[in-house]
Amino acid sequence: MSAHTPHELAETFPADAAALHRLKTTDAHFARLAERHHAVNRAIHRIEAEAEAASDARLEALKRERLHLLDEIAALLENAPAE
Repeated sequence: MSAHTPHELAETFPADAAALHRLKTTDAHFARLAERHHAVNRAIHRIEAEAEAASDARLEALKRERLHLLDEIAALLENAPAE
């Protein structure tokens, strides 16, 4: 398995790196969303890299969860005050 996990938040939102960092350290809700996204994203990567077995239904459920998390994170980033 590659050491690089694709679809990390910094890759997905490269223009928002400072806001990502700021929100992770100042907003507990955002930090929980970011941590959950990281966990779900890693699980998807392990399944796709065949390092972990899972049903197609499980993989699809994880992908739906990741999209939901990304939508919520994107909305928070859009509404975050500029610094």
